[in-house]
Amino acid sequence: MRSQFMKRLSFRSLVFLVYCSFLAVSVSATKSNDDKKPAAPTKAVTVTSAEASTPSQKIMPLDQIKVGMRGVAYTVFQGVKPEPMDVEILGVLKNMNGPKSDMILIRLHGTKPEFTGVVAGMSGSPVYIDGKLVGALAYRIGSFSKEPIAGVTPIEEMLEINELDKSVPAQSVFTPVPGDHKADSNKSAVSGGDPMAGSSLAQLATYMKPIAAPLVFNGFTEETIKRFAPQFEAAGVVPVMGAGSASDAKQPEPLEPGSSVGIVLVRGDMDISATCTVTYMDPQRLLACGHPLMQFGRVDMPMTKSTVLATLPSPLDSFKIAMTTETVGSFVQDRHTGVMGRFGTEAHMVPVTLTLHGTHPKEFHYEVLNSPKLTPTALTATVYNALQSLNETGEDVSYRLEGNIAVQGFPAVQLRDMFAPSAEMPTAALLAISLGDRFGRIYDNSYQTPEINAIHLDVDLIPERRWAKLESARTDVTEARPGDDVTVEAALRPYRGERVVRQIKVHIPPSTPKGTLRILVSDADTLEKTRHESQAFVRKFDLGATIAAINKERSNQKLYVSLLQSNPQAVVEDKVMPGLPLSVMNVMDGMRGTQDMVVTGESAVDESSTPLDFVVSGSQVITLTIK
Repeated sequence: MRSQFMKRLSFRSLVFLVYCSFLAVSVSATKSNDDKKPAAPTKAVTVTSAEASTPSQKIMPLDQIKVGMRGVAYTVFQGVKPEPMDVEILGVLKNMNGPKSDMILIRLHGTKPEFTGVVAGMSGSPVYIDGKLVGALAYRIGSFSKEPIAGVTPIEEMLEINELDKSVPAQSVFTPVPGDHKADSNKSAVSGGDPMAGSSLAQLATYMKPIAAPLVFNGFTEETIKRFAPQFEAAGVVPVMGAGSASDAKQPEPLEPGSSVGIVLVRGDMDISATCTVTYMDPQRLLACGHPLMQFGRVDMPMTKSTVLATLPSPLDSFKIAMTTETVGSFVQDRHTGVMGRFGTEAHMVPVTLTLHGTHPKEFHYEVLNSPKLTPTALTATVYNALQSLNETGEDVSYRLEGNIAVQGFPAVQLRDMFAPSAEMPTAALLAISLGDRFGRIYDNSYQTPEINAIHLDVDLIPERRWAKLESARTDVTEARPGDDVTVEAALRPYRGERVVRQIKVHIPPSTPKGTLRILVSDADTLEKTRHESQAFVRKFDLGATIAAINKERSNQKLYVSLLQSNPQAVVEDKVMPGLPLSVMNVMDGMRGTQDMVVTGESAVDESSTPLDFVVSGSQVITLTIK
């Protein structure tokens, strides 16, 4: 009996041991597979479908983040499919991103991130712990870093952007879903106290900077980028080392958290675009970058899908070589903690047609973003780049510009000028800067928002230096009476050319008092400075007055003859009031305190001009006695 009992017991013990071994192997295999293939917590969304939907995504609040936690981040290294990167939580840097704005410090693990480091274009890569969204990879530490240590913008702060966007009904916006946000205690290694206090990690904060969104200038020369980099930086855009291109090709793969997304500033025959990574999305919108692109607030820029052609590792600054593809919406918010885009909307871009007439005429068609701070710079850079791309361009080339800017509800802004080489800068730069200045004055308006419908520019290339200096000026008489006609003879000396003589008749007004009359023979710039009309642009006019003032500007291809009397003159907005009596000046004196009026000691009572096919420079004053 006893021997039979022992046999049964041995058999049952053996079965139990086999079962326990099998169970242990199964659990180990399951855990191993989970570690090797972390599942993306959000389903991909095909944004071209109206029925697209995404499961509600749980988030992990910042106060749940502990040192030692492990998670996963997603980004695209090549192609369109996001790849996982292991994440280790190093701590939370309080107020690192501004007052009441914290940053999570992490270390990336994995073959690719440890080889490339933190890559430009990676900003916005979503970080998850236990399937809950923590935030967006957004900051890196200096350059030449030996470890992929980065900063994460908490998702709670990024979701605040949603409250600033009122472009869709409130019930359709994404909101975090309440649920179990407790972290797995087995993945936490907190030893009590503030893990960052007194540690060397806190010192790393001083080196934190946003992961650059590679601003790719496609179709631009290196010289153009170098020349206009300071202007872009002043407008809030920092061109970084990057390479890529733009395409209208369809990209069938859907966007999902971790996908590369394009932000377009210029598109067409020339392209300027940036690349970020999608952090969070729902059927209507997405969040990306985790830091501002320019922090302009409300923006209107095309949002595209993007394909990463390759990720270029560099000890100085690794970056993604990306290509923007089909447009899927527009970015509408550019805030401190990220950018927000809306699906299915179309950004308003300003169409530009630039025709260059030379030995081999060329026509450029492109669009620039509609932004008061950035559009003038983008337009300036594109025009300069197009001019520099021609074989005819050289040191002795002059340009004759004609064109217009169509503004909704107002007369077109007329553009007519000539530009000749100077010692200060290339002729193409003079033309581009002049154009950007006028465009900037239209945008710099505190009364009305201009709606630019189109820009048409025609530029003639003249293969010589078309510049002439005023050499001498005289009248045919030294005395005259009110009502007489006087002939002014002016001699100009073109650059390496024959002397040019022009005769201009001026009429002495019948009301001219006896005494001395000054006759100013000058170029357009000197005349406007003498009459203090250029000061009018220091003050802000409404849009109609600004356009009218631009259209009344004098041409630099003309020689002007002006009669100046010693009576005060007032300039009110864009209106010139010569020869005002002192009684009227006293009544209007209150306007001087508000800078609505500029008063000069002389009045221009008559003005004549003669056209020249040169950029005119210089001035002379002739004195005439009125009997």
